Amino acid sequence: MPANGSTSPRAAARRKAARPSRSPRSDGLTTATQAPADTCVGIGWRQPHYESLLAQRPPLGFIEVHSENFFADGGIALAVLEAGREAYELSLHGVGLALGSAAGLDDRHLERLARLAERVQPRWVSDHACFARVGSGLHAADLLPIRFDDASLALMAGHVQQVQERLGRPLLVENISAYVGWGGDTLAEPEFFNALTSRSGCGLLLDVNNLFVNARNAGHEPEAAACEAMRWVDAIRPGSVGEIHLAGHCERDDGLVVDDHGSRVRDEVLRVYAHAIGRFGPTPTLIEWDTDVPALDVLLAEARRARALQP
Repeated sequence: MPANGSTSPRAAARRKAARPSRSPRSDGLTTATQAPADTCVGIGWRQPHYESLLAQRPPLGFIEVHSENFFADGGIALAVLEAGREAYELSLHGVGLALGSAAGLDDRHLERLARLAERVQPRWVSDHACFARVGSGLHAADLLPIRFDDASLALMAGHVQQVQERLGRPLLVENISAYVGWGGDTLAEPEFFNALTSRSGCGLLLDVNNLFVNARNAGHEPEAAACEAMRWVDAIRPGSVGEIHLAGHCERDDGLVVDDHGSRVRDEVLRVYAHAIGRFGPTPTLIEWDTDVPALDVLLAEARRARALQP
């Protein structure tokens, strides 16, 4: 890698040749295609493993990073990311677009994301079905739940299309874990996502752990929560899921189940995942682990557990 962190022309050409193909759309965007089964499982690449991953180069389908951590123009973080991009397919996963915010998108945030995507050419770009921006631009720094109704759908579809037009690629939108909700929803959550993906051309980033956590917090015991999550999966339109997230969660003494990404994937969540793979086929899958980050070998073992459930 050159000293300034940029990618050499030869490396860029090699990376472009290795990049999966995309099919054209009539509106000038492209549609994401599923990765082959042998490249389907990846891990979240967090700072404690920057050096060890590049040194060991374990067999992985892809790596995923949080987009906002690499918005700076230049610097060591971006240089590390480019080194990772030379070794693996890359997914950019954001937490700041706030696609469901009535206050609109933050144009500066979107421009930074677009510059990063143009520079590192990720395989996927994703964010969450949530709101966070209010008033004159105050950001809650959290993934707050949206209402599931026609007005919310129209708002989010418009924002998704705005993002996709700027990026020149489809966006994946993730279902969130929600600890409060809105009264008066007129659409079931899967129905909302089916309409969103159909209307905007985006894909769904299906977080299986979030489905289970939400079902547990709705009062279901683990077995019933897994069944409820499977029913959610069954309601999703095949062909719309572009990526799946797997993570751990914790159960607090007060009964609240928290999506903390701080432990191994629970067996019940893996059952829901196996059900999803049975419905959607081989799908790029990420192991998320963001708190109490363990040794790299632990993440790789979790990736192998997921890979074993792929056909």
